[in-house]
Amino acid sequence: MASERVTLTVADPDGEREVALSSPDRVVWPDLGITKAELAEYVQIAAVPFLSANGNRPVSLERFRDGVGASGAPGAEGFFSKNPPKGTPDFVDAVTVTYNSGRQHPQIVLNRPSAIVWAVQMNTIVFHPWASLATDSDNPVELRIDLDPQPGTGFAEAVPAAHALREVLREAGLEAFAKTSGNRGLHVFAPIEPTHEFLDVRHAVIAAGRELERRMPEKVTTNWWKEERGERLFVDFNQANRDRTMAGAYSPRALPGATVSTPVHWEELDDVDPRAFTVRSIPQRLDEVGDPWADMQASPGRIDTLLEWWERDKADGLGELPFPPEFPKMPGEPPRVQPSKKVAANWDADGNPVED
Repeated sequence: MASERVTLTVADPDGEREVALSSPDRVVWPDLGITKAELAEYVQIAAVPFLSANGNRPVSLERFRDGVGASGAPGAEGFFSKNPPKGTPDFVDAVTVTYNSGRQHPQIVLNRPSAIVWAVQMNTIVFHPWASLATDSDNPVELRIDLDPQPGTGFAEAVPAAHALREVLREAGLEAFAKTSGNRGLHVFAPIEPTHEFLDVRHAVIAAGRELERRMPEKVTTNWWKEERGERLFVDFNQANRDRTMAGAYSPRALPGATVSTPVHWEELDDVDPRAFTVRSIPQRLDEVGDPWADMQASPGRIDTLLEWWERDKADGLGELPFPPEFPKMPGEPPRVQPSKKVAANWDADGNPVED
């Protein structure tokens, strides 16, 4: 038996489009009874700020055929779509990007409300945009720092760290913007001129993270290995790499509470409860508060000062940090082995394993 199917009329800047939505009554978030149709309605309401933050960028779609698991149930199983699937409509754009392996491939770009609704039709829940624009995918337009709570820490610990990070970035000539991750952490972004490629921006993030760590050594760490972090917030510098993404602004999360990664004003951050920002509450918030990131790209800064800090730290013996395991071995990278399992004699000075 064919699934129920409805046709939505979506208002795009260049006119109305009809977008098919199958199984509109299928429940995506069982704890709250939020259906696929309600999610499609949400993305239309939030389309303007969503596209301001995530449009005109390569984006990965995190799709969940069976929706989100209920509280206490096993986590939902999702998968990522990067390339436009067969049958992608012409109102969904694409751009050819270069991945870390050197391979090139088209990646989805969302530039209009109808394209976001199409993504919902494809069972997308979480949207993961690149830090660069489709028009220049090699050079990021924002510096992104993920403050990731470790066991024993949570959102409450991330808030003072975010305020301190804002001051660090201001000293480097950058203006920071904050959003909830939609889970336990905080994301701090700073708009930058697209003058440096991803590796340079990663080094700028490491420099900022190290400076924050100096100021809050008991609260913050840049240690890549979990066994070295303790109960401290981890500055996840590897989220600054090419093709490494985090949930975009106004993107729902695949969690039982239907939470949304939500931009916030700095002055409201101390009182924020990230669990209150949901697919159902964000429309009212947009009406009452507006979009705290509306002017984020108005005055981008430069990462020159942070790169000077990177070179200073490198001269002081603080060099490259580990890359994610799927990355090729990078110049100057330390050994990709847990410190507790490292045997010094098995590694050379460049972090390569010594052949027997």
